[in-house]
Amino acid sequence: MADVKDYPRYVTPEFIPFSPVELAEKTEAIVGLGDQRKYTNFYCTGVYGGISTAYTVGCCLRCIFCWVDWSRDFPEKYGFFCSPEKVSTYLLLNARRSKVKKLRISGGEPTLLFHHLLKILVLLREEDYLFILETNGILLGENEDLVKELVPFPNLYVRVSIKAGTPSSFEKKTGAKKDYFYLPFQCIENLKKHGLNFHVAVMSDKRLMSVEEKRYFLKELKKTGYHGFLEEERCEPYPHSVARLRFAGWE
Repeated sequence: MADVKDYPRYVTPEFIPFSPVELAEKTEAIVGLGDQRKYTNFYCTGVYGGISTAYTVGCCLRCIFCWVDWSRDFPEKYGFFCSPEKVSTYLLLNARRSKVKKLRISGGEPTLLFHHLLKILVLLREEDYLFILETNGILLGENEDLVKELVPFPNLYVRVSIKAGTPSSFEKKTGAKKDYFYLPFQCIENLKKHGLNFHVAVMSDKRLMSVEEKRYFLKELKKTGYHGFLEEERCEPYPHSVARLRFAGWE
């Protein structure tokens, strides 16, 4: 059993910022077992026009607007271990039942336990489905070699989600040290460099991001050379989102 002492849970006004790279390693020790990873459920949902989803456990950020249940904050208490083979089987089974053509892993950061993700992608490579990789960009920005390993998968599409527009707001909104603010932008550069198909999303809800912060974000995005579609996210009042905002002191 992995040591969960001092494991970061959710942001509060007294929260001590952490390294998201170190938190990724701590989380992997909790949610990984050999080539298996923890999941909580498998079913189809209506986003992206219909998509078969594997809901995994574990993330390396602590976003105050996150919709995911408490499995994000207490990964040792939730989920069951699944092999890449089992995950790919469930994804395809539900996709065929619901007649959808897209697949994804959600509910956590899919790039944790990267070897597990790669095995799933290999198993799905010959299938006629689009796999959407939703990522916060931390690990793909920190390690370019991970991006290189994604190149052989033509049915892969990446969605990079930017959580904040400035280093200081990144620290307040994610719990991660502000020094790591630039990693998702490095992820964008890495994806662009290696020719992967992707787009950028940003939590630009006016209740959470000021005009000045958005301006700073757009300036940083421009530096990456990205000129594609920008998806602007809203903070929906899911129960866990509301609870986390309150714990963080946002009303």
